[in-house]
Amino acid sequence: MKETIAVLFGGQSSEHIVSCMSAANVIDQIDKEKYNLLLLGITEEGRWLLTKSVEEIRSGAWRDGKVTAVLSPDASKKCVTVSVPAGKECAAELAAALNAAGLDLPYAADERDADEAAPEEQPDDKQGTQPGSRVEKEQPGSVPGDPQPDSALRAACCCEIPVDVVFPVLHGLYGEDGTVQGLLELARIPYVGCGVLASAVSMDKLYTKTIVDDLGIRQARYVPVMREELKDMDAAADKIEADLDYPVFVKPSNAGSSRGVSKARDRASLAAALTEAARHDRKILVEETIVGREIECAVFGGGLRPVEASGVGEILAAAEFYDFDAKYYNSESRTVVDPDLPGDAAEKIREDAMAIFKAVDGYGLARVDFFVDAAGEVIFNEINTMPGFTAISMYPMLWEARGVSKSRLVEKLIAHAKERYADGAEEVRHG
Repeated sequence: MKETIAVLFGGQSSEHIVSCMSAANVIDQIDKEKYNLLLLGITEEGRWLLTKSVEEIRSGAWRDGKVTAVLSPDASKKCVTVSVPAGKECAAELAAALNAAGLDLPYAADERDADEAAPEEQPDDKQGTQPGSRVEKEQPGSVPGDPQPDSALRAACCCEIPVDVVFPVLHGLYGEDGTVQGLLELARIPYVGCGVLASAVSMDKLYTKTIVDDLGIRQARYVPVMREELKDMDAAADKIEADLDYPVFVKPSNAGSSRGVSKARDRASLAAALTEAARHDRKILVEETIVGREIECAVFGGGLRPVEASGVGEILAAAEFYDFDAKYYNSESRTVVDPDLPGDAAEKIREDAMAIFKAVDGYGLARVDFFVDAAGEVIFNEINTMPGFTAISMYPMLWEARGVSKSRLVEKLIAHAKERYADGAEEVRHG
């Protein structure tokens, strides 16, 4: 019997579009002969929708869906609750979505037309329209598993679909920061990737730096600034200028894909950069400028498995620095796997990446980013606990260079998610 995987994508963060791109590629690599797939899209407004196909994800048509599907926190059910408003069109959409997922339609709600009085007698069993049953009889031209157009299709309905594993392909806030992971912990559903603690501290650049400080790994000098401090911009600038020289980089503490990141060369541009960063988070990180090559390393493992690091890859940004547009919309930006680095920099990056992953209590996967300066010194930049999986993303590319195909990598991540709850480890909570 096939297991059911729920793939979460979209989300309310500034990386909504990137998440959709990543999810489409992940879905392409999941073995459909082995798993049924529930595709759960989260709009930027926070609405959860059941999606029929990866084509709808790529086109954006999924956002117009009518069928809602949310993860239940009820640990006794371990399910996705799917509901649809009354009407033939909406109910047909539900049946089509579940049929596309390889699932039948297990009704768990009153299927009567909301406008009709309740009948005193239950429908005949042959009609297959009793609550809790599947509709077996099909009309010409209907989708297999589709309810009767003259009864259930007109009525609001709700069903619960058991889920075996969740793959939260969500980047940034409200997805990569421990919020969704907390929901999944409540539901006791195995899920791919880091847990609540690792997700939260890795998403927050300020707290990541606090942890890495204790490891003795070099990172850029920094000054934390809170949004409320910007009410007196001159005082905030004075605080920064007392510790750092221009130019500086200004970043929201909680954001990804370089959203809200700016380079400031003087007090005027600093004020503008602080204002922009404050739009994304109340905690702002101001860092010294590191002149060096941008190098990334992929990490896998944790829990019952040893932590492994891939080789390294280099980012060749088309812009002055690797901001969001340079990553995803500038075709001149390039990535190079296994670049030639001075001395033992590559091995140092691998060692530091694994040490940082363990220090934040990582589980599953992460991409750890560094700089390497002209002298070959390695400087930590940041860690991403749900790295991109787009066509140009470094995480799958680095493992592919080590002989692990994208499909094999996805299967390993799913298997590792289930290990968190297997062999007595169910009671052990990984960060």
